[in-house]
Amino acid sequence: MGLCPKPRKGSVAPLDPIDFKEYVMKSILICRETDPRETRVAMIPDDIKKLIGMGFSFKVVSGAGRKSGFDDADYEKAGAVIVQKEQDGYDVEIILRILKPESADGLRPGCLHLSYLDPFNEKELLNEFAKKQIQAVSLEMIPRTTLAQKMDVQSSQTSLAGYVAVLNAAARLPKILPMMVTPSGTINPARVFIIGVGVAGLQAIATAKRLGARVDAFDTRPVVEEQVKSLGASFVKIDLGEMGQTDQGYARELTPEQIRKQQEAQAKVCERSNIVITTAKVFGRKAPRLIDKKVLDRMMPGAVVVDMACSTGGNVEGSKLFEEVVTDKGVVILSGDLLERQVPYDASKMLSGNFTAFLTHFYNKETKELEVNLGDEIMRGCLLTQGGKIIHDRFKED
Repeated sequence: MGLCPKPRKGSVAPLDPIDFKEYVMKSILICRETDPRETRVAMIPDDIKKLIGMGFSFKVVSGAGRKSGFDDADYEKAGAVIVQKEQDGYDVEIILRILKPESADGLRPGCLHLSYLDPFNEKELLNEFAKKQIQAVSLEMIPRTTLAQKMDVQSSQTSLAGYVAVLNAAARLPKILPMMVTPSGTINPARVFIIGVGVAGLQAIATAKRLGARVDAFDTRPVVEEQVKSLGASFVKIDLGEMGQTDQGYARELTPEQIRKQQEAQAKVCERSNIVITTAKVFGRKAPRLIDKKVLDRMMPGAVVVDMACSTGGNVEGSKLFEEVVTDKGVVILSGDLLERQVPYDASKMLSGNFTAFLTHFYNKETKELEVNLGDEIMRGCLLTQGGKIIHDRFKED
């Protein structure tokens, strides 16, 4: 099947191909991630088998699923063709990977490329995709709507990360999390403080409660208080004035004065906490600094802080991406980015489900192919390049 535009049966050709355009395609390549730290794979054999039954065909780079627990034989049994290197599969029409590629060299003009793209920081890569006529979908830009919920990689992966954050902190903490009554005396439960009650924060709360900890939580969005309480945690109320959330469900960026008020109120909770987990990220911007050295110095020796925003500047002063830091007062700071990589089997299963939902949403039952339909709000929200241009309003040139 070629990559030339093909309108739906009975449709009228659009006047502006950038506002509305369709391509059809059905052959897919699953890449092997090149980052040595990456353990996940974009699609698992079970989902490949299902999609082949719908009319898609697959090539999988050898070893793509090995770190996640899926051998080449599993993919062959599902019906995929194994290729030895990525370039051997560049004749396909759809390419699925997790991390952004180093370049678009060798990709077929008109192909649909899906991955994380870090579009706010990778303008050069976007320009390269556009120049080489690649249709690039950024997974981060999939709208956070009810319709797109099954495709939301951000939610599926950060949920796992919130779970792992608690386990990592508990393993590093020099005390147990639950209360325990013994002949030698009673051990009080550990106190856990979660800052930021998004998907990761909610999962962290639930996990800490299951392990028996006493949990406090704070978010700049008062609307989440009910969710916090439903999980058995206490919501810390801090008067920051008018607050809310974006239309994508993210917390709005705080003013300097609001950040100062938040830091002062949080410091008191941090002092009495054994574990503090920060999850505050502002999409496309530097993470707010929530815990500085003064607060760390007031925390008890042996306390553990997990900063889940290290890669975007960090919520915690002194945190380092992929490294553990111990302050001179004995507080342990753990990197909390990409913790989903520690549970690659389930992380890959969830990612695969996200990719599968995307492919099936744009699947045409008549042609048994995928259609890149810019008349759909989901595609408009995440397709960044097409027709030799950056077409997304947030990233295209003025």
